[in-house]
Amino acid sequence: MISVLVVEDDPVAAEAHRMYVERVPGFTVVGVVHSGAEALRTLERRPADLLLLDFFLPDCHGLQLCRRLRAAGSRADVIAVTSARDLTTVRSAVSIGVVQYLLKPFTFATLRAKLERYAQFHATVARPGEAADQNEVDRALATLRTADRPALPKGMSASTLETVTATLRSTDEGLTAGAVAAAAGISRVTARRYLEYLVDGGQAARTPQYGQVGRPELLYRWSH
Repeated sequence: MISVLVVEDDPVAAEAHRMYVERVPGFTVVGVVHSGAEALRTLERRPADLLLLDFFLPDCHGLQLCRRLRAAGSRADVIAVTSARDLTTVRSAVSIGVVQYLLKPFTFATLRAKLERYAQFHATVARPGEAADQNEVDRALATLRTADRPALPKGMSASTLETVTATLRSTDEGLTAGAVAAAAGISRVTARRYLEYLVDGGQAARTPQYGQVGRPELLYRWSH
């Protein structure tokens, strides 16, 4: 089992990340912390194979935490889970050994793909001995770097999914499939299909909306 420490300052997001990781076979969460100091203390007591690390922590930047871990001799790998999109931050992350970079918001399927690729990499480099040749080294590194966007179900497009996601995230009150359809410029049936896809992935939740005559409508809310 690959042990994971979740480092995320938002308690709701941290719990969602914990649940996501626990759903992927071969991974176990050994702790959930909300600051850099907590992460350091936890790793002193129980080392982890992998950190799922938000960069915007209340007491330090995630890159600073990575540097402190390396200075302390920690060999834990890091998957950045952050909204930081500037390329300077990305370059800095690569330079200190961040193995994967995952932009918020993301679906469970996207994180699962990252974790599965990391598991392949971990299985290759964790075993004792030497690489047989250059090809084996290249294959190990390619496992991490190959594009891993999960395929959408047939008939669904990434651009429409992004539009539906942005529409749903625009309000905390929740929206019906009809409201999403009107805002996104798509049919109600199409909107509902994409909303149900987000629900299945854990990104959205649906609840019945009562108070009107007839069958209650379903109200969709962004889970994070």
